[in-house]
Amino acid sequence: MKKNLLLFLQLVFITGISAQPFGDLINKAGNAKSYPNYDQLVIFDSTLVDMQETGLTYVVNHTLTKVLNNHGAVDLGIVKYGYDPLSAFVEIRKAVIYKNDGQIIELDVQKAMDYPAPARAIYWGAREKMLEIGKLEPGDAVEMIMFRKGFTYALLAVDDDDKYIPPMKGQFYDIVEFFGSNPIKSKVYRVTVPKDKPLQYQFYNGEAQSSCWFEGGKIVYTFSKKDILPLKTEPRMVAMVDVAPKLLVSTTDGWNQKSTWFYKVNEDFGSFTPDREIKDKVNEILRGATNEMDSVARLTHWCADEVRYSGISMGCGEGFTLHKGSMTFADRCGVCKDKAGMLITMLRAAGFQSYPAMTMAGSRIDYIPADQFNHCVTVVKLRDGKYHLLDPTWVPFVRELWSSAEQQQQYLMGVPEGADLATTPVSNPENHYVKIDGVARLQANGTLNGRITITGEGQSDAAIRGLFKYSGRTTWYQNVERELLRVWPQAKITQVKYTDPADYLNYNIWVAIDYSIPEFALVSGNKLMFTPLSAGGNFQAISGSAFV
Repeated sequence: MKKNLLLFLQLVFITGISAQPFGDLINKAGNAKSYPNYDQLVIFDSTLVDMQETGLTYVVNHTLTKVLNNHGAVDLGIVKYGYDPLSAFVEIRKAVIYKNDGQIIELDVQKAMDYPAPARAIYWGAREKMLEIGKLEPGDAVEMIMFRKGFTYALLAVDDDDKYIPPMKGQFYDIVEFFGSNPIKSKVYRVTVPKDKPLQYQFYNGEAQSSCWFEGGKIVYTFSKKDILPLKTEPRMVAMVDVAPKLLVSTTDGWNQKSTWFYKVNEDFGSFTPDREIKDKVNEILRGATNEMDSVARLTHWCADEVRYSGISMGCGEGFTLHKGSMTFADRCGVCKDKAGMLITMLRAAGFQSYPAMTMAGSRIDYIPADQFNHCVTVVKLRDGKYHLLDPTWVPFVRELWSSAEQQQQYLMGVPEGADLATTPVSNPENHYVKIDGVARLQANGTLNGRITITGEGQSDAAIRGLFKYSGRTTWYQNVERELLRVWPQAKITQVKYTDPADYLNYNIWVAIDYSIPEFALVSGNKLMFTPLSAGGNFQAISGSAFV
């Protein structure tokens, strides 16, 4: 305990936490005229990390932020730090307001609140530290110092500081974003590691000043960058972490080491051992299965459709250690790793070789083995000797076994022989076609009567089916009508027919819409003037709606 306290005091000394005025620094940093499009200015953001032999880290974050306008004043009126109490300890050490008139107000950090973090769909006990800064004005600045130990994923419950040691004991990684929503004058990241645990690192999407030296039996790495401006966003752009400056650091040798560890930690925990109840259910599901892929499809779709996405399970088996299949089977709910683990358990009960895999939905995984994961899926080895991807989280009521919305993203399998980082395959456009057929008759009074039939495959089938599967049966007609009226606001629906939306395994979705469009054509004497539907951009408009 004394050693930990001494280490923290050393970190305090290094960061210069002792009270000191920042008047000149604040005044010279800039103002709303210097940064006209931003609410706040981060004058400095300094992070110091000290890694222990076990992988436990002590982190001090020191920031000074200046208010540029009234919006920035309101946003900085409250500061929050999120954490998971099962794996991290967070404490606000200091908070000081530097008023634009020279007044310095040191806040009582003992008044910081600790409360459950707002949650939706995943309820794992995350919490937030919150401190009310109070009313600020443009030109004011706020200094904050936060201390943290631990990591961002919970593992198995243990005693004392052991619960703050990362899952891969003795290893360290970090993902450091050198960007933000407001300008940053100076950002520094410093990490000290044991001499026998050197870091692999790479700075992406830009340049930074870096240094490395030996100090007291440890290695000290420092990275810094100045005058960082936020990147401009674009509609439907890639994830910001794929294009903005970031630093990846890791003591792990490579992805193969991570792969074998991921395999072993789950096997040791017994995550995928089926009990009698699960075996009986698997036999029931596979009754009448015709071949290998039919069996895999039946089990995948059962886990997709019958395990609700809701993260309420607690206790042993958080983070990289998946909950036991028997627990998920009893709960009938869980997050991606629970659905993936349930499928692995069922596949093993059916005699297949199956393992978990980690991926990153929404952005890429770079090659430095820092844990850039937010999603868990399943792999199964078939008779062809190859591993095949399955995702019971993203395919409820989808005809695919692996959502092609996840194509060209990296993944890491947790298999006994180990694996390198791999990339999911491309799914060709013909696997996701949408077909729209129309037959219509134009009346003498300019009214158009006709029928549109729509069908699709793959992701297009799923999008059309979504008109039905995400709402109650009483609203199905209105859902179809709403989509059609987006294209032809004057249309009147006379009849809607569709196949059973729940039966996605036997056939594609099919929707037929009978309609009437008054005054579709302009009547002039014995002439009718109109733009054909196929030439008016209407089918393109449908393609942009929920029909695709």
